[in-house]
Amino acid sequence: MKFLVLTYGTDGDTRPLAALSRALMDAGHEAHLLADGASLGTATALGVPATAIAGDIRQSLRHDGASAGLFEKNSVNNTAKELARIANDNAEPWLRSAVQYGKGCDAIILSGLAGFVGLSAAEHLGVKPIGTGMFPLTPTKAFPSPFLPPGKLPRMFNRLSQSLINNLLWKAFRKATNEARARVCGLPPRKSLWVGHPMLYGVSPSLLPRPHDWPDNALVCGQWLVPARHWTPPDSLNEFLAAGEPPIYIGFGSMGGFEPRHMLETLVGGLAGRRALFYPGWSGVEVSQLPKNIFVVGETPHDWLLPRTSLAVHHGGSGTTHSAARAGIPSVVVPFAGDQAFWAERLYQAGVAAKLSSWKALNAASLAESIRFAAQAEIRARARTLGERMRAEDGLTTAVNAIEALVS
Repeated sequence: MKFLVLTYGTDGDTRPLAALSRALMDAGHEAHLLADGASLGTATALGVPATAIAGDIRQSLRHDGASAGLFEKNSVNNTAKELARIANDNAEPWLRSAVQYGKGCDAIILSGLAGFVGLSAAEHLGVKPIGTGMFPLTPTKAFPSPFLPPGKLPRMFNRLSQSLINNLLWKAFRKATNEARARVCGLPPRKSLWVGHPMLYGVSPSLLPRPHDWPDNALVCGQWLVPARHWTPPDSLNEFLAAGEPPIYIGFGSMGGFEPRHMLETLVGGLAGRRALFYPGWSGVEVSQLPKNIFVVGETPHDWLLPRTSLAVHHGGSGTTHSAARAGIPSVVVPFAGDQAFWAERLYQAGVAAKLSSWKALNAASLAESIRFAAQAEIRARARTLGERMRAEDGLTTAVNAIEALVS
C-alpha cells in the first residue's frame, strides 16, 4: 500500500511520524512524509522519502517573536490564535502539496497543524484519512481537554470541555481551510468539525490508559520510537559522565518566550552545584556563563542519554515525557503551553514527578525543591517500574497493524 504522511510542527511533532513512516516501509509499504523542512532530519537519517512544505516553525516560535505572548499568558484562547496564525498562513500551499504528493495513495495519515488540510486532501482524492496524535483529542469522560489546566474542571464537564476546545480550534482554522479547499480542490466549504475518522495515538498506555468510552476506531498504540542507532558520544561527554554520579538532564527543546538571564540564574541556583547536562535548544541561554558543574550537550539521542542520568527537567512535551519515563527516571516538568501541563499531570499521577504548575512558577527555590522531591527513593523506584512497562510496549507494530486493517 502507498501512504502520504502529513504533519506540521516542531521536530518533536515530526519525529514520531518519521518513525511510523519507516515502520510502514519496513512492512512492505510505500510512505512519503510532508513536514516542516527543519524537522526532516530524522526522516533523512531513516531513509524515509520526505519533502518540506511551506513555513518555518522555528522562526514562528522564536523566543523574541509573536509567540512570546503565548507563553506569557498560557491561555487556551491565545494558544488557539497562535496555532491558527501558523496554519492559516500556510493552508493553501500545504493543501497543494498534499494533493500533489497524495495522488495514487491508499490513505493519508495526518497530524498536527496540518490535520484539517490532510482531511480536505483525503476528501478530494477519495482516500481514507487516518488521524494521528501525540496527545488525546478524542472526547472522553476520563479527563478534560489537554489544552486546559489540569484539575480546574469538575469531572462531569470533561467530555464537554474536549468537544468545546476541539470546536474552538476548528473555528480558528475554518476560514483559511475553506478558502484553500475552494481554490485548490474546488470543494464546498466545510461547516462542521470532522468526526468519525480513525485516530491512532502514538502514546504509551502505561501513561495514558485507553478510556473505556472511546469509539472502536480510537487506539492508544504506544510510543512511536525512532529505531535505536549506533551513536558515538563526544569524548568530552563521556569524560563528564564518568567523572561522578549520574547527572541531572535539563532541556526545554523548542520552547522559548522566557527571559534567558532569569533562566540561567534559575538553573545555576536551583542546581546548587549538582552535576547536570543542559541542552539549550531554543532557549537563548548564554551557555558560556554556565559553571563547570553544568555540561552543555547538543542534539543527543534520548534513548542513549537519559538512562545515564538521574532525573530529567523538561517542558513536558509528549516526546520528552515519554523518553524520560521510558528511561526509568523521575521528572521535573516545567510546562509552557499546549498539552504540556497534561503530560505533567500524567507523570504526577504516575508518582514519578513533582507537581509544578507552569514555567512561571520556576525559580531557583522551586527547582531545588522539585529536584529533592524527584530524588526520593520511592519516586525513583516507581520510575524504574514505569520504565520497565513502557520498554515492553511496541507502539509502531501496533500502529502498522491497525493501519493495514483500516485500509484493507
